[in-house]
Amino acid sequence: MAVKKEHFGRMADGREISLYTIDNGTVSASFTDLGAVWVSMMVPDRNGELADVLLGYDDAEGYLVNGPHFGSIVGRIANRTGGASFTLNGTSYVLGKNKGENNLHSGPDYYDRRLWAAREVGEDSVVFLLDSPDGDQGFPGELKISVKYTLTKENAVDILYAVTSDRDTPVNMTNHAYFNLGGHASGSVLDTRIQILADSFTPTDADSIPTGEILAVEGTPMDFRTPKTIGTDIDSDYIQIVQGKGFDHNWCLNHAPGVCGLAASAYHEASGRAMDVYTDLPGVQFYTGNWLGGEKGKGGVSYEDRNAFCFETQMYPDSVNHPQFPSPVVKAGTAHVTRTSYRFYIGK
Repeated sequence: MAVKKEHFGRMADGREISLYTIDNGTVSASFTDLGAVWVSMMVPDRNGELADVLLGYDDAEGYLVNGPHFGSIVGRIANRTGGASFTLNGTSYVLGKNKGENNLHSGPDYYDRRLWAAREVGEDSVVFLLDSPDGDQGFPGELKISVKYTLTKENAVDILYAVTSDRDTPVNMTNHAYFNLGGHASGSVLDTRIQILADSFTPTDADSIPTGEILAVEGTPMDFRTPKTIGTDIDSDYIQIVQGKGFDHNWCLNHAPGVCGLAASAYHEASGRAMDVYTDLPGVQFYTGNWLGGEKGKGGVSYEDRNAFCFETQMYPDSVNHPQFPSPVVKAGTAHVTRTSYRFYIGK
């Protein structure tokens, strides 16, 4: 394996944007220093035919806008922060209101619109670095961020997130890759079979803000403990699904805290492609692309609603405002490291 670097575009101020591709002979993955975005994932089907299973854009120009956050590293806090504010150590902090009265993905000054520093590591990895100064996006503390992508010989993309801060600060970073195991241009994912190893989930209000409850999945359409297709219950009249126009919730994973365990799986029968997700984080946001709305992507393809799904490993959403949830706070001077791995293979 080797890391191939090539020109991908330019920032508005003329700085070059690069694309880094790693190929292990079976699969290949590409990443860009613009937002540390995961750009493509070429995976063979059961007949050996390669397809890109990530939605996205052909060049940096698309990612400079990237409304759906295709493949993005999002933070400091991914997902939603209720009231676009929180209190930490007795001090109140105000974030931008970019989703009604709430905040989404710590925008509007998103990490995925910024040029990160890139470091190639060996033949199978690339590291992206970003310094987020004190007060950036409204958060306390200077945060130093490292995101390392590794393509393994076992056809997995491993993501290692490492952060340090000089002040206590909340951190909940994730990757917002949109997957379609039939290939990015293959349309609906309703026939993709999903399993999520979680006995409970965090319900939300009409604005997709967690209520603070943790509810059992048993007896509800949110139960993916036994594999089922996305389409089985996505049009249920269950209020949680109706409010989100599909699945867009956090599942509370069963594995022990801090243990990198199996979180979720996906299987596309027509192609044979399958994917397992491992993480040491306590939650995963399962999102079914409910608001893609014809976004123009790679090759001019129109990405419609429910043409992709996301497994965003994370702390629980809005955990900074719910002390009963696992805490997202990184203590000053303490290195905080989390791991997620996406493994691709031919399933049965």
